[in-house]
Amino acid sequence: MSGLPRFHRLAWDCATGNGQAARGLAKYFDSVVATDASPEQLARAEHRPGIEFRVAAESSGLPDKSVDLVTAAQALHWLDAGVFFNEAKRVMAPGGSIAIWGYGDSILDTPQLQAILHAYNRGTIELYWLPERQLLLDGYRTIPFPFAEITTPEFRLVRECSLPALMGYVRSWSATARYTAEHGTAALDRLESDLASQWGDPLRPRRVDAPLYLRAGHAVRS
Repeated sequence: MSGLPRFHRLAWDCATGNGQAARGLAKYFDSVVATDASPEQLARAEHRPGIEFRVAAESSGLPDKSVDLVTAAQALHWLDAGVFFNEAKRVMAPGGSIAIWGYGDSILDTPQLQAILHAYNRGTIELYWLPERQLLLDGYRTIPFPFAEITTPEFRLVRECSLPALMGYVRSWSATARYTAEHGTAALDRLESDLASQWGDPLRPRRVDAPLYLRAGHAVRS
């Protein structure tokens, strides 16, 4: 990969979690440094050639002006944005870029199914979402973005899910975990039963989509 253009040499993925975004970046960059404050998250990451995992929060430990692309996927609302952006400006190479993205609430493919999921998400467990999540649902637009911003198109994250797969995803929500720790699983069981009544064959894949928010830019020239 030594023949790659200059702007595809090194990417830094901050708050990488289990490395999903880093794996995608590794297809296009010579090297990816993927950092996360949680050793437990990094322990779940799939190690691949070209990706270096490091335990770190907003500080990367990378040299000045060394990084061609800085990313944070589904993570900016959990970071100290000011500290992260200052670190990004420090490590970005001349001509380098930054991209932050995340997806919003899932939308199911019939009004009946969507009403059931929405009642659970924005009713039953609403108070168990941490307030930082609103930053994501606002598309990160309320966070000052100290870069020369690039106008980006609108995106949607579209996938096919069976009912068991969707329920596995709902169980992974942090608000679900907080709610069930306090109240047990009756609401989850009721959600699955209500969805099943409208789903048909539970193994039948149905469309699930969500808005995908993206902000991108370059370092501001001084």
